[in-house]
This record gives sequence, C-alpha cells and structure tokens, in this order.
Amino acid sequence: MPGAPKVPAAHQVLAVLSHLGRQAGPVPAAAVARELGLPRSTTYQLLATLAEGGFVVHLADERRYSLGLAAYELATGYARQAPLQRVARVPLARLVDRTGHTAHLAVLHGREVIYLIEERAPGRPPLVTDVGVRLPSQLTASGRAMLAALPAAQVRALFPQAEAFVTRHEHGPRSLSALRRLLVETRRRGHAVEVGEVTPGFASVAVAVLDHTRYPVASVAVTVPRSDLGPDLRDLVVTEVGRTARTIATRISGHARPPAPLA
Repeated sequence: MPGAPKVPAAHQVLAVLSHLGRQAGPVPAAAVARELGLPRSTTYQLLATLAEGGFVVHLADERRYSLGLAAYELATGYARQAPLQRVARVPLARLVDRTGHTAHLAVLHGREVIYLIEERAPGRPPLVTDVGVRLPSQLTASGRAMLAALPAAQVRALFPQAEAFVTRHEHGPRSLSALRRLLVETRRRGHAVEVGEVTPGFASVAVAVLDHTRYPVASVAVTVPRSDLGPDLRDLVVTEVGRTARTIATRISGHARPPAPLA
C-alpha cells in the first residue's frame, strides 16, 4: 500500500528468502551476508528464525543453508492460485487489441520456457506456443528476453556444454559465446527478437517482466508473420510489448516504478 511504513526486518527476511531461492544449491551464511550487505550477526539471527519456521534448512555438516519445506509450500500455493496468469491476462488481451497479433506470456524453467498464456488474435493461425508448451529458451524471443536479464554466471550454469544448445530448424546459437553475443545485443536493444528459429515464416518480439529485484519472472511476446513485419508494425510491436511488460511488472510489485535497464 503506498505510504505504508516500511519494516526493515521484514525486508531483510524477504531478501534472504529471495536470495536463497535464486541459488543453485545450499550456501554459507557468510555468503548470504556478503551478497545482501547485511551484518553477519543479523544474517545468522534471520536464518535461525527462518529455520524455526521451516522456511530454511540448516545443513550443519556443510555449514550451509537452503530453502525448507515451508518455502516449498508457499511456492505450490503460488502455483495453485496462478496469480501471474491472473494479473497478466487483461494486459495481454489489450496488447492483442493494440497490435492485431497473437501475444504470449512465458516463464523460464531451467533451459526451457513454458508458455502460460496465449492470447490469439482474431483470424490469426494457431502457433506452436500454446499453453503448457515447452521450448528451448535460447531459440525463443521470450527466453532470450529473460536470459538477457540473468547474471552471466547463471546463464553459464544453464548452458554448461555444447549439448545444451538444441535447435529446431538448424538455426540459433550453438555455443555459449554465440549466446552471450546474442544476449548482449538483446540488452542493447531493450527487447529480444527471434525470426524463423521456432516457426519458419514467423518473427517474435519479447520483453522481460522484472520483479522488484530486477529478476525476470516472465516475459511478454508478440508473434507476427514475417511478411507483415514492416518498420511501422515492428516499432508498434516493440513499444506495446514493452508497455505491457512494465504494466504486468507494476501489478506484481503492487506499486509503480520506472522501467529498469536490462544491463
């Protein structure tokens, strides 16, 4: 609620949980304190309190901490209530109205994207990006938009070897260096593009939906027949996709904030 007093301890607890949730495995308390800029004594107190509630597990033998069962229950509750789909559906429908083309909402799951919403424009053909479909993230505009917002180390962990770079139509990046170049260009433009790498004859434009920590929780994309994508329509799609991504980000965070840079 705008104007509500801030509670520092609550912000610290949320920061610790968010940090643990982004890690590939258990981490030492000292690393948590360092990354979040918290005093070590405060960090240990927060972790102990979270462990009592089951939100954190203390692996004493390893001297590390990870998320606990209570955190998992929160995550499954999130999935049951589908709040992301709820807050995104109306903005996505308006995006279709403004562009005249099919729009999607996707999330990142490992090296793949999962499509949560497809708002098909009237008279447009069905696409491969139906609800529940998984595609390689590095081939899709939706995936590239989210990958471009991740730390380089996380991208490297997702794509540790050449076998991770699958293709659909013999197009797309086939090495980490090629993917990095593509993501640098995506950050420079402020939006991701994909032309014919998922479905020949179609192009997509996507922008990541960033949460309050600038983590990409989803992406918004519009797919257009390549033959229709002239300069005017391309500019319109880029503008409207970016506007929609920011609208959804604002709905998630609960208050307006200026758009955050990808870099």
